[in-house]
Amino acid sequence: METLLFELEASCENSTINNENIIDSKPLAARLRPRTFDCYVGQKHLLADGKLLKKAIESDTFSSIILHGPPGVGKTSLAELIALKTNSNFVRLSGVVSKVADLRKEIKSAQQIRELTGRKTIIFIDEIHRFNKAQQDSLLPDIESGNIRFIGATTHNPHFFVIPPLLSRSLVFALNSLTVDEIKELLHKSIKDDRAFSCLDIELKPDAAEFWAEVCEGDARRALNALEIAVSTSGLKLDSDNKLIIDIETAKDAVQGKSINYSSDEHFDIISAFIKSMRGSDPDAAVYWLARMLKSGEDIMYIARRIVIFASEDIGNADPRAIQLATSVMQAVEMIGMPEAKILLSQATTYCATAPKSNSSYQAIKDAFEDVEKNRIEPVPIYLKSSYCKSSGEVVDTQYKYPHDNKEHHVKQAYLGVKKSFYKPGDFGYERKIKERMNYWKSLNEK
Repeated sequence: METLLFELEASCENSTINNENIIDSKPLAARLRPRTFDCYVGQKHLLADGKLLKKAIESDTFSSIILHGPPGVGKTSLAELIALKTNSNFVRLSGVVSKVADLRKEIKSAQQIRELTGRKTIIFIDEIHRFNKAQQDSLLPDIESGNIRFIGATTHNPHFFVIPPLLSRSLVFALNSLTVDEIKELLHKSIKDDRAFSCLDIELKPDAAEFWAEVCEGDARRALNALEIAVSTSGLKLDSDNKLIIDIETAKDAVQGKSINYSSDEHFDIISAFIKSMRGSDPDAAVYWLARMLKSGEDIMYIARRIVIFASEDIGNADPRAIQLATSVMQAVEMIGMPEAKILLSQATTYCATAPKSNSSYQAIKDAFEDVEKNRIEPVPIYLKSSYCKSSGEVVDTQYKYPHDNKEHHVKQAYLGVKKSFYKPGDFGYERKIKERMNYWKSLNEK
């Protein structure tokens, strides 16, 4: 928790810092917090002229804002910029470690500041989704009364993790990952900012900037961390023009691997894309989403179970071998584990994606469930009941017709008592044969 007081006249062009020892102790991303909208990179869909958020900030009319998006897209920076633009006291709390007592203390302080100076206080809660319902509830009276202004930030979907009363009092904005061009813009602005490296003359080669912009996947913080590592580990080896050159090799050394966001939202979104790609018979897309999940550390058994469900729900009897293969792969994945399990999952994925599709079995049980729930329950015909009557102990002559006594292994006999149809096989794969067989049995019944 920290309280920051900002001066409105500060700007990114002429800002100077006196205590360099304090600055050096902060990460580069913290040192380069934007002081004006011109310095802020990204989120044009929210901050362009005429956009709702920009107008709400400039007119100073908001009471509560919730910002959500992936890590490193500027949620905290935007909150601090809002405090600057509105000349507000800024209090930062963490949803991970802060408690209601901390919140009440800051709210009381905010009331005192407002009574003494008339200055408003913005309470910013990072990772607001980590606050439980009671903690979020504690914000409501003071937001409602205007004692505080609230800004929450989260990497999760707020509609699932923030209580409805708080959502209804807030403007909710989604921040996007920065584009490749925006990351490059940020990097080039950073090496020219005096707050970054004490006016050190740095030349960032185009291929190095391109590499960082690609590998950081829209995460500005990770790109700035890579830049800081590259500078701090260079040993200040300057060229003949007293420039520090950051080339592609230096850029590669500064990052250990590609950054892949995989929050709870990505978990659901990517498994959805995976299933829909298989359903759409696109093995290339399905394997790509599979790779995304595996690379992000998704539970391999979760993936395997979803493939088994898909084999029954979306392929069904169009290719009965799909459920056999999917089940075998699930068992093999459990026995073998990673990294080899990715081969097994790829086989099941590509098989299911290219198999003929039918949801007739799924639709049949869905319709049957609906019939049982909404309509009158059908009694079991007497000739289908067990021949032994358990209640009386007597043997009942049910006049059941045994199909195997007929040369067609089929007899004309009602098995439901009323005419209803649930399973309607399609015209693809093995279901074409099933449909032909069912039509043949129907013709026998009509004779």
